[in-house]
Amino acid sequence: MKVGPPQGRPRRICVIVASRANYARVKSVLTAIQDHDGLELQLVVGASALLYRFGEAIEVIKADGFPVAATTYTIVEGENPTTMAKSTGLGIMELATLFENLKPDIVLTVADRFETLATSVAASYMNILLAHTQGGEVTGSIDESVRHATTKLAHIHFPATEESRERVIRMGEDPDTVFNTGCPAIDAIAGIDLEVGNDLFSRYGGLGPGLDVEGKPYLLVLQHPVTTEFGYGREQIEETLKALRELGMQAIMLWPNIDAGSDDVAKGIRMFREHEHPGWLHLFRNFSVEDYARVLNNAACVLGNSSSGIREGSFLGTPCVSIGTRQQGRERGENVSVAPHDAGEIVKAVRAQIEHGRYEKSIRFGDGKAGRRIAGILAEIEVPIQKKITY
Repeated sequence: MKVGPPQGRPRRICVIVASRANYARVKSVLTAIQDHDGLELQLVVGASALLYRFGEAIEVIKADGFPVAATTYTIVEGENPTTMAKSTGLGIMELATLFENLKPDIVLTVADRFETLATSVAASYMNILLAHTQGGEVTGSIDESVRHATTKLAHIHFPATEESRERVIRMGEDPDTVFNTGCPAIDAIAGIDLEVGNDLFSRYGGLGPGLDVEGKPYLLVLQHPVTTEFGYGREQIEETLKALRELGMQAIMLWPNIDAGSDDVAKGIRMFREHEHPGWLHLFRNFSVEDYARVLNNAACVLGNSSSGIREGSFLGTPCVSIGTRQQGRERGENVSVAPHDAGEIVKAVRAQIEHGRYEKSIRFGDGKAGRRIAGILAEIEVPIQKKITY
């Protein structure tokens, strides 16, 4: 049986936003779904996107004008492998109830987080078509496994690059259901004013002395725990902080995400602040999608292990130093260099990137039109609910 557009009403598209990173990766899709006459947006916000200490992304979402159909609290405290597994299980239970109530025609899930897997399992067992963005990419951490598992559960695929599209097809997915749309995260960057001033940071508060980004260069730092290296998070962030101290530049740092090991990374940052009182370190919980793009665009270098330096950084031409294994193997542009968790090597890599300066813009991960492409496909595609491997 093929499932197509319902008769007499718009097709209901349920999108799950579970973190600040999720929102950045899907905001333009939400807009495009809202603007499409043949689609109805059902936005569910849950997990760390509801929590203050992880940026409370729901407040940014509401401020951007998106109506929230439902919220779901699914995070088990602890930030360790056990609570991560339990949070996934709780997510399946809560989302199954929401899907039963909302009755979506398609569920759209983003990338590779544990909430992504919970969404995929719940939708699949309930015979709801599942669409997935950013499949086919290669990285380190448990994200690699979650991403490919979600690909095998999903009916419709929106990879961000041609290389990723080919990999999804090689995994046995029907080529007619795999679309290289580009990454929706690029859409928020393309066409906006990317200038940054001191007033931007004063609006967000944060921790640390005032910033002077108009007169001095700055570094942007995002370092998350690596779930497959649980127990090493504090040691790893301490090497990065030592490197920042040696570099001596003002640094903007975002708190780590909620993955297993988050407490270790956060404790390392807090202890460093308490003992050294660094006048150059400025900590923030979150930025809006557009303001984050501005901060990233104007940084002398972005460092850590977030994919944003690789993905959005490539489009903007911002020099990036990817630290450790979390992004190991990910497709990347010329703007990225790699360093281990070693202060000396990080310093060397950052200095080389600053000396090089900005890179040429790359559209490897998209051209700024992904959201509209995805909405158009969701409105028209007909696919079987029963998946078949193609080799």
